[in-house]
Amino acid sequence: MPDFTKITSKVPLEHLAIIMDGNGRWAKQRGLPRSAGHHQGVEAVIQIVDECVLQGIRFLSLFAFSSENWGRPRHEVDGLMELLLQFLASQRQRMLADGVKLRVIGDLSRLPAPIQAALTDAQKDTSQGQKLTLILALSYGGRDEIMRAAKQIAQQALDGDLDINQLDNKSFSTFLDTGNLPEPDLLIRTSGEMRISNFLLWQTAYAELYFTDVLWPDFDRVELQKALDDYLQRKRRFGLTDDQVGAQKGE
Repeated sequence: MPDFTKITSKVPLEHLAIIMDGNGRWAKQRGLPRSAGHHQGVEAVIQIVDECVLQGIRFLSLFAFSSENWGRPRHEVDGLMELLLQFLASQRQRMLADGVKLRVIGDLSRLPAPIQAALTDAQKDTSQGQKLTLILALSYGGRDEIMRAAKQIAQQALDGDLDINQLDNKSFSTFLDTGNLPEPDLLIRTSGEMRISNFLLWQTAYAELYFTDVLWPDFDRVELQKALDDYLQRKRRFGLTDDQVGAQKGE
């Protein structure tokens, strides 16, 4: 196991988000069932979590199961739910030892009761983690998240608990599943697809995007470093000019 003592940030990146894509294709290329790809994908998750701690990245968001994934064959969904339970059980002690705090976002009411209970316990058990917050997006969709936030805002306005005229981008963000989390600096998608597929639509407004043909089960520390090296070459302007960004850095 890597030595996680005295970790300092190696990259100017606080929040990394990843769309983990390609498990099924990885398995198909090898003549294996899709479940084999999902199992290998979990191994990739474990390796990338370790590397993010080593790199000093504070937040890692993983798109684990989308709201649209409920439409997959029942046996595959059941297999993914069982795999999630196994992951939580097998990684509990590791997360505690490595200072990893688990947080879950999405419409969790759709998840089976045993999954909800396991997630609640895992989040409670790891709540003191200081090195990395691991955000799992489960039964998650960006549009659904924004819609749920809008409904909460509308209800509070109707109840007289919110002045709609005082609502701005910052206060709206507090109604999202991500709450007070920082917005992603970099969004990675594996498998060669070039879209964000309803993931963190609001939060990734100014995230840098990185697409790779590597399938998720093959995405390792080396591939992550390639993405981070590419990120270091980017100029993040947030709508400003180079001169304005330079002046802000000088200040």
